[in-house]
Amino acid sequence: MIPIHELLARIRWDPEFGHGRFVLGYVDHATDELQHVAVQDARPDPANPSLLTVVDERGAVVSLPLHRIHEVLRNGEVIWQRARPHRPRAP
Repeated sequence: MIPIHELLARIRWDPEFGHGRFVLGYVDHATDELQHVAVQDARPDPANPSLLTVVDERGAVVSLPLHRIHEVLRNGEVIWQRARPHRPRAP
């Protein structure tokens, strides 16, 4: 599997591959659920290449580490995915 930072670079810089609607699915720590954001709405952090800045669905600015990205969709189809670790819920 291609590392996520390489896939993001390809989406941004490869004009042929980068056509389409790309969406990132990431784990929201507040809800422990997968949230989605358009790639064009995720900005690289110039001070730290392992972070993206996104605005979540609540309107909050979130500093998103690349390891929290769990899927990438292109035109609604999953093109990249990593397994989510199972976290047992508290009783």
